[in-house]
Amino acid sequence: MKKIFFCPILFLFIVSSSFAQNKLFTMDDAVLNGRTFLAPKRLNQLMWIKGSNNYSYVEKGEILMKGYSQNSKTDTIISLENLNKVLKNNNIENSPMFPLMAWENENSFGFDLNNQRITFDIKTKNISILEKKLGQGAIGQDEEPNSKALAYAIENNLYIFKNGKKIQVTNDLEKNIVNGQSVHRDEFGIHKGTFWSPKGNLLAFYRMDQTMVSDYPITDYNTKPATVKNIKYPFAGDQSHQVTLGVYDLEKNKTIFLKTGTPVDQYLTNIAWSPDEKHIYIAVLTRDQNHLKLNCYNAISGEFEKTLLEEKNDKYVQPLHTLKFLKNNSEQFIWQSERDGFNHLYLYDTKGNLLKQLTKGNWEVTDLTDFDAKGEKIFYTATNPNGLNRDFYSLNIKTNEIKRLTKGEGSHFIILNENGEYFLDNFSNIETPRLISIYKTNGEKTNEILNAENPIKDFKLGALSVFSIKSDLGDDLNCRMFKPIDFDSTKKYPVIVYLYNGPGVQLITNSWLAGADLWYHYMAQKGFIVFTLDGHGSSHRGKAFEQVTFRNLGKVEMQDQLKGVNYLTSLSYVNPDRMGIH
Repeated sequence: MKKIFFCPILFLFIVSSSFAQNKLFTMDDAVLNGRTFLAPKRLNQLMWIKGSNNYSYVEKGEILMKGYSQNSKTDTIISLENLNKVLKNNNIENSPMFPLMAWENENSFGFDLNNQRITFDIKTKNISILEKKLGQGAIGQDEEPNSKALAYAIENNLYIFKNGKKIQVTNDLEKNIVNGQSVHRDEFGIHKGTFWSPKGNLLAFYRMDQTMVSDYPITDYNTKPATVKNIKYPFAGDQSHQVTLGVYDLEKNKTIFLKTGTPVDQYLTNIAWSPDEKHIYIAVLTRDQNHLKLNCYNAISGEFEKTLLEEKNDKYVQPLHTLKFLKNNSEQFIWQSERDGFNHLYLYDTKGNLLKQLTKGNWEVTDLTDFDAKGEKIFYTATNPNGLNRDFYSLNIKTNEIKRLTKGEGSHFIILNENGEYFLDNFSNIETPRLISIYKTNGEKTNEILNAENPIKDFKLGALSVFSIKSDLGDDLNCRMFKPIDFDSTKKYPVIVYLYNGPGVQLITNSWLAGADLWYHYMAQKGFIVFTLDGHGSSHRGKAFEQVTFRNLGKVEMQDQLKGVNYLTSLSYVNPDRMGIH
């Protein structure tokens, strides 16, 4: 066996079991209850109340609560019991739990129930009802925030429901021509098939022709006997589907299609409207995925106008984010790109000139959130160099001054309020189950609204550690290990290697349980070491780290996993004859 060189540890977290009691997990605890009763307490439906610096959440699935950014005071807005009384008085069937809701303004919220859109006024305690006569099988509902018009698909055609009326936008009889739904197999940041213009006057939508694509059978074993359903799947080298983008004018009741040109099997990704509704921007990607053009089209005529920028790579370009126009300048936008090796922010104008690179370093921007009230600053979330942490930052667009706004090493998930003055910080790390706090966007902490107890403090636990080892290529590979309870370094233990590698995947993070679930602790209680390694190809480590696997899937990932196995077998307490992969 090759000699193993263990790299200097980037960091090492060890959770002590000294506080633990003698309670052990059952399989139900680990697999089922681990997602509910044994998960850290959360604030369900936590959100900012629109038009204010106050927030709301649902307590125990039954009470809508209101909180304040500057103090710890909370008030009850309405209980499920009282909401159901109002619904009953209006001959509406009760809701078994508090419905998923969204604030329409500071004094009213809306929710969907029994195919109806219901708006509740918290001052008058009255409701208004819009019956959504969408038809059987409506999917992909996309609401326009100003007019409340609703775009949706039934089977392969697109409809709009507005002011109580149903409008059929497309009428394709061929079932393999699909309108208003996600295309390109949900890749490249594509999550839906409709795109409202900023003022709601126009609706852009995908039209996908897959008549030329081969059928692929999927067997449904849930039926008796099993049944076969054919789907359209474009294999490499075979014909792919052809996508165009339509634009429907609600006032003129007319659709035009953008002249996106050839080749017909190109990918149309990351659709964006100009603030004045006159132009549509599309990141057009070749089927080989190695050449991207950010193109501008006239939304009225459909004509191609210009290419603003191009990106090429000998392996692949991966557009995952739409451009974002500045709040106070409709001639400039922020573009995200991995061109320097890591996902960063770039400032462009609508003529296609690169004005400057806004962020830079061996770390990645993971989420571009929004602007402050004046539009002078942009807020974003980014990793640290080893990809394990998430922090929230502000960036002054003019001066490029960057300020870290979150505190504490770990994972911060952010909800920014409407005017960019406050944010909710949902924080955890390996030792912290969940801590939710309120900060001003100048970094000042104003309130702590939840400090969740450790839900497994009464259980007997083995030690959890996170560390790194060197790959054959010289990179640091993040590792996670759960040791058995009552660990004895003089004994030899069996090992389970849990793995899942590849683009878009990251198993190990500096978050509660290091991103694992209680099944790992359960197996450690059964006497196993449970080991995981995030190998090459996995996310948030930069383009080079991910693209090593290009057209060579499996080889480098296996080398990485074997490097982990070699490390394990170098440990005196590992039984090399009892190792398994899950």
